Amino acid sequence: MTAASARPLRIGVLGASRIAESAIVGPAQALGHRLVAVAARDRGRAEAFAGKYGVERVLDTYQDVIDDPEVDVVYNPLANALHGPWNLAAVRAGKPVLSEKPFARNESEARQVAAAAQAAGVPILEGFHYLFHPLMARTFELLDSGSIGAVRHVEVVMAMPSPGDEDPRWSYDLAGGALMDLGCYSLHVSRVLGPWCGGAPEIAGGRAVLRGPQIDQSAVLDIRYPNGATGTHAISMVAGEYVFSLRIVGDDGSLYLHDYLAPSRDDRLTVVSSSGGAVAVEHLGTRSTYTYQLEALAIAITHGTALLIGLDDAVENMRYLDDAYRAIGLDPR
Repeated sequence: MTAASARPLRIGVLGASRIAESAIVGPAQALGHRLVAVAARDRGRAEAFAGKYGVERVLDTYQDVIDDPEVDVVYNPLANALHGPWNLAAVRAGKPVLSEKPFARNESEARQVAAAAQAAGVPILEGFHYLFHPLMARTFELLDSGSIGAVRHVEVVMAMPSPGDEDPRWSYDLAGGALMDLGCYSLHVSRVLGPWCGGAPEIAGGRAVLRGPQIDQSAVLDIRYPNGATGTHAISMVAGEYVFSLRIVGDDGSLYLHDYLAPSRDDRLTVVSSSGGAVAVEHLGTRSTYTYQLEALAIAITHGTALLIGLDDAVENMRYLDDAYRAIGLDPR
């Protein structure tokens, strides 16, 4: 099935967020979908967003976007604490949702949204966009082939420069923190790798550096898998540069994804053999992960086909996030 077999979507955008340009605007333009409506807390920001990106009209409220009869699917990139409530509002209106991660504030809220979506038969996709890129598909192929032998260690680095002091990612009330913003990815990919490590991972321990009460600016998580493999997650929201890398070490070699989260910047997959140290570097393409993701969602909405990840996955990842906060001595969001 190709992108051409999916009908054009009419997309409503909640908020005028920074991530929207790469996560929805560019992919929609590339795939021929329409951005038909946007609303923000500040109407002026919504008007500036619409003018810059060609959104067809500005509405007064998020609910107006959801209720608009011309909106086929709702894109929710709001602050973390607003993901669950507005995902739920869209579900109650019968509108499919592309939700930025994390799916909700915590596991309990995620279960509420998932139950409503399942009951209504409304598709929701949590935006773990990296999973849709050929870089991950090739990684799975290499693991299936046994090219590096049994997996023994998984190392994930998620680092970015500090957001501004007023950024909602620093607010506990808005469900902020480094684990929520970045650790959701490292926990997700560690779970995705479970089939090659004997099953689902568990969080063995963790530690954090705090920015303020209950807000982690950086953290390290220690992971264990059923087959004895270990994992390390190094997460920082105060780093000097962006680093989103994944290293998978096996008995017979290793795989290194230089930027698994954004191969549009660096699409290299380096394969190292421990017997002789041979190195092969594969390039898997710089087409945006977000474009692959929207393409898959459009096909699923048009044809009713299953997505790579569903509601059970979203709830489970929030359970891991809650456990990760407990592991570093903080409360879940």
